[in-house]
Amino acid sequence: MLLLAVETSCDETSVAVLRDGSVLANAVSSQVKLHEEYGGVVPELASREHLRNLMPVARQALGQANVTPQQLDAVAATRGPGLPGALLVGLRAAQGMAFALAKPFIGIHHHEAHLYSPWIGGDPLSLQLESFEPNVSLIVSGGHTMLVHVAAPMEHRVLGGTVDDAAGECFDKVAKLIGLPYPGGPELDRLAGEGDGGVHRFPRPKLNDDSHDFSFSGLKTSVRYFVRDNPGVLESGRQLRDLCAGVQAAIVEVLVKKTMRAAKRLGVRCITASGGVTCNSGLRASLGQVCKSEGFKLRLANPALCTDNAAMVGMVAHMRLANGMTSTSLDEEIAPNWPLAEVN
Repeated sequence: MLLLAVETSCDETSVAVLRDGSVLANAVSSQVKLHEEYGGVVPELASREHLRNLMPVARQALGQANVTPQQLDAVAATRGPGLPGALLVGLRAAQGMAFALAKPFIGIHHHEAHLYSPWIGGDPLSLQLESFEPNVSLIVSGGHTMLVHVAAPMEHRVLGGTVDDAAGECFDKVAKLIGLPYPGGPELDRLAGEGDGGVHRFPRPKLNDDSHDFSFSGLKTSVRYFVRDNPGVLESGRQLRDLCAGVQAAIVEVLVKKTMRAAKRLGVRCITASGGVTCNSGLRASLGQVCKSEGFKLRLANPALCTDNAAMVGMVAHMRLANGMTSTSLDEEIAPNWPLAEVN
């Protein structure tokens, strides 16, 4: 089966072509430079850029895969959650293509795509569910942080999520607060690698409560007050690196400990992690160390699949069609606030 997938939920325009669960092409156009001067994603600009980029990116993906639209067997797109205008561009384009080709259309939940991205690997990238086992999955990005119990392929249950700022949002807001260039998360990670995370011990919100929820707003506020009361910290390279390391240590400790606690409670021995923050070197290293020391298997999403991309969207569409699930109506609307718990 040949399938084309579209992803436009935020600030990456991506189109992928897959054949029977293998990725033939995964083209991505980033908008980082466009939003850099604003210090964050501007929704209206993101939507306009998707309109400008979608067709060139689609032609690039089809060309790389050496496939014509007429050869496609199905078309998929991210339906939600995400920025409404951005979602609308990709969804309507994919629905239009499916209608013109008289092929099935599948609307995909963005977080479900992240959920299964750790099971995409190899060269070429392909679905590797033959090694699947029940797991607790950490989805951690700029807008979302959640824990999900995946009992079987296409069978999951949300355990908890963020009640305010997500981990990636906290990274980015702290980075902006201390004057790091956009996007701030990767730059904070770089500086943290050169600092000492034990010099400044910031709060670990919700670390010891009984829920599987996350909260990083208080950590961000704590950093704001710390910088206000210690203005010299931003003028010293060493102190700035230690500050970044302290913030990263706090976020990583909460993410890792709550993930491991959930896995132990459920009796699973496999951990997966996906989403943009999974590229963070401190998180990857800490998860690796803890899982190794406690005998857990760990699957991290390929760095190329951590940020928004159409390959993971197409993979879930492939899984749904292979499992006999029905296609999505061509009249279906975008779902900017679509909860993962409602996906079945």
